[in-house]
Amino acid sequence: MGKVISFSNQKGGVGKTTTCVNMAAYAALAGRRILLVDLDPQGNATTGLGFSKGALKKSVYNVIVDDEPVQDNILPTVIERMDLLPANIDLAGAEVELVYKTGREKVLREALAKVKARYDYIMIDCPPSLGLLTINALAAADSVIIPIQSEYYALEGLSQLMNTLSLVRQHLNRGLKIEGVVLTMFDGRSLISKEIAAEIRKFFTKKLYEIVIPRNVRLSEAPSHGKPIVLHDPKCMGARAYSALTEEFLKKAEEGE
Repeated sequence: MGKVISFSNQKGGVGKTTTCVNMAAYAALAGRRILLVDLDPQGNATTGLGFSKGALKKSVYNVIVDDEPVQDNILPTVIERMDLLPANIDLAGAEVELVYKTGREKVLREALAKVKARYDYIMIDCPPSLGLLTINALAAADSVIIPIQSEYYALEGLSQLMNTLSLVRQHLNRGLKIEGVVLTMFDGRSLISKEIAAEIRKFFTKKLYEIVIPRNVRLSEAPSHGKPIVLHDPKCMGARAYSALTEEFLKKAEEGE
């Protein structure tokens, strides 16, 4: 039975999609069967894997609004063993349409339950907000990975995210855990980066992954080429970091740490 992991942080620009796409790609290359769910109306995970949002007729929208089966809407990616449930422009209206659905917070959980056994990991790229789409992702997830940018403003809003996780546990998903916290866009030369890292380590103790993701031009270029970093520049510093991070994640997740 697969494990569902939501990548969530309501603050935008923290490397959430980059982390989700690249960890999914490296996990698939490590032999795991992966389904990446693009639940962000911006559809960056979809375009980052080489698909045109405008050309897609089927997407996660059809699953959560029209109740279509997940398997009718997934696409194989260029990475073997990795599928994508894409986002397209229709998803922008899904928040409003979900308001009128019965059991609106659990629509995604029920849909994914039917394909959970096919995958080792289902990784959900959440929107940078705490609306109904993110609530659906958290209600569907076994755990959450939180990417945090190593800058001062990243700490603001963290309490809001933790409060949301607490509310979801109380009302929708008692078993929801924090899988881990990823420090992104880290600049080892910057004193503030090191100070923020120390604060986050104090706050999350063992949940903070040892591997940090550096600022890296090649990482930011890769989505414009429609490729995860392993296909764009597998030897760059960012690629090596995501490879090592995924290895750390798999070790902890599968050894039950």
